[in-house]
Amino acid sequence: MRPLGLPFDPIERAGQTWEERFGPASAMRAATSVFRVQQILLARFDEAVKPHGLTFARYEVLVLLTFSRTGELPLKVIGSRLMVHPTSVTNAIDRLVAAGYVRRRPNPDDGRGVLAGITDAGREVVGTATAALTALDFGLGDLSEQERAALFAILRRVRLGAGDVEGGGANAE
Repeated sequence: MRPLGLPFDPIERAGQTWEERFGPASAMRAATSVFRVQQILLARFDEAVKPHGLTFARYEVLVLLTFSRTGELPLKVIGSRLMVHPTSVTNAIDRLVAAGYVRRRPNPDDGRGVLAGITDAGREVVGTATAALTALDFGLGDLSEQERAALFAILRRVRLGAGDVEGGGANAE
């Protein structure tokens, strides 16, 4: 991926302006940095999985299906776990079905629901795409193992504090 190469740090500049107009900017700087890093990482991930005929969003669906006990999940569960709108799930599943990576069938436990199941071709592409992402260190190669663990712990506290996990106080396992 081509570096952006901006002539200044836009978040630092925004932070300085924020402080002049509104006051302390540490929370704004941190939150804005999270969003900017998310966009950078997503672009890197999409670039890594593109040669495998995937977007990162479709890759996430395939990984979720490989992690399930049966290789199948209801579409509504996929949307809930990935925090995406049902229309986005349907679109991703449609593309994955067309590529031969997923099959769909009616959910026998829910008359209106649909199950998505990973195919052998889907499992194979997950393996090759995962190797590409792992080779990138998921875009975090500039951080040490200790720094990655610390970053995870900090972001986990934010997620748990926001109720991302049921009963998820800051100490939830």
